[in-house]
Amino acid sequence: MAEPFSLLLPYYANDTGEYLDRSLRSAVQEQSRPPDEVVLVQDGPVGDDLRAVVARFRASSPVPVTVVDLQQNLGLGRALDAGLAACRYDVVARQDADDISLPQRFATLVPLIEAGGDLVGSGLLEFGTDETDVVGQRTPPTDPATIARYARFHSPFNHPSVVYRRSAVQAVGGYEDLPLLEDYWLFVRMIHHGARVRNVAEPLIHYRVGAGAFARRGGTRLLRSEIELQRRMRRLGFTTTAECARNLLVRGGYRLVPETVRRQAYRRRFHTRLR
Repeated sequence: MAEPFSLLLPYYANDTGEYLDRSLRSAVQEQSRPPDEVVLVQDGPVGDDLRAVVARFRASSPVPVTVVDLQQNLGLGRALDAGLAACRYDVVARQDADDISLPQRFATLVPLIEAGGDLVGSGLLEFGTDETDVVGQRTPPTDPATIARYARFHSPFNHPSVVYRRSAVQAVGGYEDLPLLEDYWLFVRMIHHGARVRNVAEPLIHYRVGAGAFARRGGTRLLRSEIELQRRMRRLGFTTTAECARNLLVRGGYRLVPETVRRQAYRRRFHTRLR
């Protein structure tokens, strides 16, 4: 039975109006199964460029639009928790402000939730200067048992691709505050508490890879979050002591190596280069 669903999309000062406009069009007007509402979360003050895009979208959107205006920048996890609280529907699709959904994305993923899933995602295509400049592909594990095993070492979902039940997310406490790794921590808790999970290998979203993508995957701030993530996973009983130590060594070390080394390691482990 078809269920209505919400699109949840946060944006903040460093986002670009042009990218946000393209992202919204791809997730609403261009979908073969569009969302029944859009919830935008403005995470702190933004410039005129972004405000103008949001105003135009609200005026022309074929579905209701709610804007959650956070007066201060709270970070992605807390912004998403605020957005989830504002969603009318239990089925929620995620999107980021600079990514582009393929037209069949929701028509493919939402029925998997309607059939009994709690959390589903898909593969994605990485692109550079524009969406025709496809440079790589990420294909996640697909069956539930493989997803659960994989999650002990890596995030098993491409976060911008996911659709989930809000009730299942809120049942484990929502995103919580873990800068830059809040999505992985959410997925771990959902899997640990028995959420019904699945991925489809088909890439259903274009993921923008900017010049700073690999710089953001390293540094002391992310290392601190990585250490805290591994502590939480161990306390939860999701990983063994040996797995925790392995993750601290491998994943923690990845955060500290030079950006060029990090780029090469990422390409070897996660990425299928297309050209």
